[in-house]
Amino acid sequence: MFSPSHQGSFQKLEKLGQGTYATVYKGRNRETNELVALKEIILDAEEGAPSTAIREVSLLRRLTHENILTLHDVVNVEDKLVLVFEYMDRDLKRYIDSQGSPLDTATIKSFVYQLLNGVSFCHENGILHRDLKPENLLIDGNGRLKLADFGLGRAFGIPISTFSIDVVTLWYRPPDVLLGSRTYNTSIDIWSVGCIMAEMYTGSPLFAGTTNEDQLLKIFHVMGTPTELSWPGVSQLPEYRNNFPSCSPQSLQNLIPSIDPLGVDLLGRMLQLRPDARISATEALQHPWFHGLP
Repeated sequence: MFSPSHQGSFQKLEKLGQGTYATVYKGRNRETNELVALKEIILDAEEGAPSTAIREVSLLRRLTHENILTLHDVVNVEDKLVLVFEYMDRDLKRYIDSQGSPLDTATIKSFVYQLLNGVSFCHENGILHRDLKPENLLIDGNGRLKLADFGLGRAFGIPISTFSIDVVTLWYRPPDVLLGSRTYNTSIDIWSVGCIMAEMYTGSPLFAGTTNEDQLLKIFHVMGTPTELSWPGVSQLPEYRNNFPSCSPQSLQNLIPSIDPLGVDLLGRMLQLRPDARISATEALQHPWFHGLP
């Protein structure tokens, strides 16, 4: 699993970010001179590599795709595990912020298509990402978008086993997970894609909740409060309450005036409260909104 090449072949240039279990540096491959991203994971003397790191490595070894970040190498050095990735200029969050105004439709369409293309490939290979958000989508200078950070990703089998609900940053977390459902599947990633698509149009998160409950209320305020009629079984979910405020669905077109009717249609198919009503990634790629995409 681990490559014999050692860390000496990579030069650290600057720190790019710090996560819970890893630090990421911009680096250079001394032999080829190409830029790389070095994800350093400190190994616990007792425990060894964190399960998230091992999961990420094993998943990425299986995923080779134009819209998924390439893992070049894994180097084990002293008390550290170093994942060597291709280098990308910035993440989508920084890209949106740097534009100073919402992105143009052609760019949004290209990014959403590439995002769905990467997600569809994961799902076809039995992998859920589970943490899609603008910070985990990387963009290069040519406008290529790639999925990164598979630390929470899970290989799923049928039947879908019980997963933890502590996944997907709150703002991109679907209502079924917020309501305590533990039998989720590929639809978890589709909700996140819908949230990200809306954010590209407006420049700010569609549902920016502060707590689990606040997040649910923000979603219901826009998408309507679910009932047994609209979502059979919803009242059986652990976090469901009979006294949720009763809201009617709002028009996504009014919320995001710059989106065209076909775009609204696709967005609405992704942002379905009921998980089994959400469009799949493969179906979404066939949506007429993408017709004429270069």
